[in-house]
Amino acid sequence: MTPIILLPGKLTTESKGVRGDSYSTGRLYSDAIASAGGVALQVPPVAQSINTASDLVARCDGVLIQGGGDIDPKLYGEKQHSDKIYGIVKEHDELEIAIVHAAIQQNKPVLAICRGMQILNVALGGTLYQDLGEVLADGEAHWNTYHEILLTANSRVAIAMSTTSPNRSHSFHHQALNKIADDLAVTGRALDGTVEAVEHKSAKWIVGVQWHPEDDAAIEPEQQNLFAAFVKAAKN
Repeated sequence: MTPIILLPGKLTTESKGVRGDSYSTGRLYSDAIASAGGVALQVPPVAQSINTASDLVARCDGVLIQGGGDIDPKLYGEKQHSDKIYGIVKEHDELEIAIVHAAIQQNKPVLAICRGMQILNVALGGTLYQDLGEVLADGEAHWNTYHEILLTANSRVAIAMSTTSPNRSHSFHHQALNKIADDLAVTGRALDGTVEAVEHKSAKWIVGVQWHPEDDAAIEPEQQNLFAAFVKAAKN
């Protein structure tokens, strides 16, 4: 059976080839899932999806939470104090948090990427740095750049990628995890200390990464290996 991967969509006004506004997901995520033998199923961020998140997750074999805009700070108990925050969409936050909760309850595999890892942390009670400028001298040190990442040996992500220092890890974020949710363990950091990977302490296979493995999966086997391990977990 081909594993079906639930991929929450985004509201967008930028799609081509359709009339009016649309719902979308990044093509590279679906391509990497397909290369690993799975099929991505987009779910639109509408009230019906949010209200039936548990049923939707039950019908799929795994969940991928993609990157995107920022999460409303109210969801992690803060007021907005950074003028760098952008792209907050209530429906995106509500759908992705509901799906994460359902996936954990059902012990379904989850791969959470960039904003997705932040959603995973917030959904479980963690917090975020609203902007990396709060903790780094260069607040844009992780914006559209490649940098080294050190993974914990024998962690799920290191085993999946067959390395503790993956090649071509593309960062594109201005926020990062602050307080780590109790149910998550940090399994990767950048050289400046920024959290780059987490995994759920007790679930079968729930991994979050702060960089964008989909950006180079087509040319970099280590990055594609992460999707292969995820789809394998979903198939099993």
